Amino acid sequence: MSLAASTPSTITSDAEAFLRDFRSLSVIGETPGHGVDRQAATAADAQARTWFTSLAAQYGFTTETDQVGNVFALIEWTPGAPYVLVGSHLDSQPTAGKYDGAYGVAAALHAGRRLAATNCETPKYNLAIVDWFNEEGCRFAPSMMGSSVYTGKLPANEALAVSDKHGTTVAEALEAIGHLGTGTGPIAAAYAEIHIEQGRSLEDSGTTIGLVHSCWAAAKYTATVHGEQAHTGSTVIADRKDALLGASMLVVLLREIADSFPDAVLHTSVGQLDVYPNSPVVVPSKVDVVMDLRSADQEVLAAATAMLHQGISRIEQQANVSIDVQQSHAWGVLPYQPAGVELARACADALQLTNAPVYTLAGHDSINMKDIVPTVMLFVPSVDGISHNEREYTNDADVCAGVDLLTEVVARLCRGELDGAK
Repeated sequence: MSLAASTPSTITSDAEAFLRDFRSLSVIGETPGHGVDRQAATAADAQARTWFTSLAAQYGFTTETDQVGNVFALIEWTPGAPYVLVGSHLDSQPTAGKYDGAYGVAAALHAGRRLAATNCETPKYNLAIVDWFNEEGCRFAPSMMGSSVYTGKLPANEALAVSDKHGTTVAEALEAIGHLGTGTGPIAAAYAEIHIEQGRSLEDSGTTIGLVHSCWAAAKYTATVHGEQAHTGSTVIADRKDALLGASMLVVLLREIADSFPDAVLHTSVGQLDVYPNSPVVVPSKVDVVMDLRSADQEVLAAATAMLHQGISRIEQQANVSIDVQQSHAWGVLPYQPAGVELARACADALQLTNAPVYTLAGHDSINMKDIVPTVMLFVPSVDGISHNEREYTNDADVCAGVDLLTEVVARLCRGELDGAK
């Protein structure tokens, strides 16, 4: 089995095949705004998984689902050998674009299809294309759940017991769509993932491929603002303990912290508020808040965290509320293996694709995988940097170039070219 990238004479037909399959995926869970809604373990997610397993079977893969709903499409070339894992995720945010995650799964499947169609020597490692469960974390927290379980960072029983806001557990949701599997999945020898950038550095610089060398550090917090329920009309302002006022001040605080650092070295946000009792004539007594701080400089992140806690104390006094804060999860500025970055650069140069080293500011399953096996993370440009938005878009030429590059990278990984990389 010769694992070489597609020759120029086959690129056009390969690109057409990829675009056909990707467009068939893009209509699953389509929203009125021409994005997608495929939250984890919903009917639309199940339909996307059927698309994946059906197409994988058509291209000669067998499929299996592990104990937390990760789906693997497998080709065994060398009996008993570990697998090079390649993939991303098919789940999405509630109103999301069609490229985030899904592009990486479709690209991986087509890279595998191309490699399986070649012939000659047998590779050192087998190949598994993976759809990671619940990467987005919008229905079930935390994000990157499937890869966290696979890499041993999150116990499977804890993940399966997580509930959504309606009280449905991960185990119940997976069972309902027929994707509560068994086992721990294939043993990995290496991992590769391709994704849209979700930023605009590649587009701004006219670069086709981003070679991800490190992730930004991130610290995520959940906070509960406690106040006291009261009548919105009759309660004197001075007597109120308005939890929503306190939460609103937290939102402003996060932006002020980000603005206090120059050159956009810190990103902060509040992405979710849950207000109780959420009645138009009741001063809220409780608000749950999800906060997010990210930076490539861990000293900046530490300083911002200190500012957050100082600001929380000030808000408690000003709004007459109490605030409980817990860190939900975090990761540091950790590099991908330099040998993997160099391997990807050599592949891009061989294919005459412009490339540059980049950070990933967003979280990806590769962040978990790089901690256990040599990992390559690749980006293609996002038009205007738009992501987690129905207008998310990447040009056909760029997505097809990414598949070409991923094919060559995976071929080299299957030959064992990153063995021993640290």
